[in-house]
Amino acid sequence: MSLSGWMFKKACTRSDRKRDAGLTVPEELTVVRDIRYGRDPKDNTLDVCYPTDREQGKLPVIINVHGGGYVYGSKDLYQYYAADLAMRGFAVVTFNYKLAPAAIFPSPLRDLNLVIGWLVANADTYHLDMNNVFMVGDSAGAQIASQYATIYSDAEYRKIMLMKRPKLRLAGLGLACGMYDLKKMIEKEGPKGLVAGYLGRHPENYGEMLDITEHIGPDYPPVYLFSAGGDFLLEELEPMEKLLTEHGVPCESRVYGDEHTGHVFHLDIRSDLAKEANDAQTAFFRKYIV
Repeated sequence: MSLSGWMFKKACTRSDRKRDAGLTVPEELTVVRDIRYGRDPKDNTLDVCYPTDREQGKLPVIINVHGGGYVYGSKDLYQYYAADLAMRGFAVVTFNYKLAPAAIFPSPLRDLNLVIGWLVANADTYHLDMNNVFMVGDSAGAQIASQYATIYSDAEYRKIMLMKRPKLRLAGLGLACGMYDLKKMIEKEGPKGLVAGYLGRHPENYGEMLDITEHIGPDYPPVYLFSAGGDFLLEELEPMEKLLTEHGVPCESRVYGDEHTGHVFHLDIRSDLAKEANDAQTAFFRKYIV
């Protein structure tokens, strides 16, 4: 791992522990933990969290793709955020995926595809409505989620990525504090950045796989796109919003707070601003439930 990756991981660990200290999962929720969805007994595990008393037979689904600069993060670090979303009437799936530098691009996308395959196969057991599946991601997770949505929505890009369209309806995305153009970020960060660690020493070898934004079109799922006034990736929001709008993709965009409102602020579920953002995100999703 590069020095920048090590420092990033250390800072995130300290910050996340402080943010979540004292939180518990509400008793109104059922959480099924550490379900294997792939071969790796540690990295290929997921949790399903949903309201115990369901008024309907099946629940709309939110798949959470965790952030962490491709080198950090886990489903456990997102358990309270997942619970917060589940309290709004969703079944929320959080999962571990293999991290860089041990696993590089496109490993997280392959793991996410395995998660979705598992969900399709086990939808009845866990009360999942696969006609109403949403995906959220923050930071690097937003990039991964947005790229998977490109795979889902564009047949040509699916062929490039050697993947098949899953048997579900991806009804919408919530992309928070993310970056979306890997080619641009590798040029911006240079060879010692987090993206370089994710793509390896020779990103040019991936060829068309990195032409992600070129394959976003009108069939892309609706997007709730947001960031914060003090987010170091704030400048990535406007180009993505413009791209989506140009292709006629339904999109709502918002910048929360001010210059003191930082990266992935919405994960601090005790804050009023996080509540506002997460309410708005799930309200956006409800518009696309069929």
